[in-house]
Amino acid sequence: MKSRGTAYGAGTVINAIAAWKGSAFAIDLKTHAEVILKGDLIEGEIEGGGDTRLIERACELTLDQLGFDTGAKIKTTSEVPIASGLKSSSAAANATIIATCRAARQSVDPLEMVRIGVQAALDVGVSVTGAFDDACASMLGGVVLTDNKEKALLKRETLESTVVVYAPDRKAFSAQTDVKKSRLIAPWAETAFDIALQGDYRKAMTLNGFLYCGALGFPTEPMLAALELGVTGVSLSGTGPSYVALVSEEQADGLVKTWSAYPGRVFVTEVINEGAFLL
Repeated sequence: MKSRGTAYGAGTVINAIAAWKGSAFAIDLKTHAEVILKGDLIEGEIEGGGDTRLIERACELTLDQLGFDTGAKIKTTSEVPIASGLKSSSAAANATIIATCRAARQSVDPLEMVRIGVQAALDVGVSVTGAFDDACASMLGGVVLTDNKEKALLKRETLESTVVVYAPDRKAFSAQTDVKKSRLIAPWAETAFDIALQGDYRKAMTLNGFLYCGALGFPTEPMLAALELGVTGVSLSGTGPSYVALVSEEQADGLVKTWSAYPGRVFVTEVINEGAFLL
């Protein structure tokens, strides 16, 4: 019993740490998981190395949900940089859960799969809120708005845009972020979320970016450089260190050139509106 699953990375509109309300959009960076159901133990492997507790727990919870008493071998490969703010954990958990369901020849509602992955993230301590918003974007595609405390999807819609990503040469693990400082900006994060609810995702994410750069100590220079080029939607993604921008095709080249002057990687992708569970 062997199968594969794929899920997307995502970019941030609203980080949910401050006020539990979040928004994110899927991007065309993929994580792949292969699951073989066999043996008595659940053992994970990440190409290039890494902590396997999340994918192992995600597989374990999925098998429990399905009523399967078996071990499993899990292997993941990913285009999403780890600890970059581009939702590598959500993508890994979702891809593992999809692959596990397929290997078991069972169908599970996509939102239920998301909730399994969120619980796995909380169980192994890789997320402060469980990142329900990020996981929904990764699984469902498009742009989502969520209440992470209630694990409720408030809104999902398609979003057409080119995306430019700047990933600095450093890592920032979500579980190690300064929650107290993030909670200080909660009233303004709520305002940004209300703007997102009205559909102005670019304005909302830019406000979110300045708020979290201030709270978490990340430079605003990449954001200001994007604004100088006429970009209206740019933000720190997650708890950093990456930045994401929603741009027109005409703006993409200029932003790539500007951000390429900073140490790290810059790449161009797009918002993905297809659900990962359909791949």
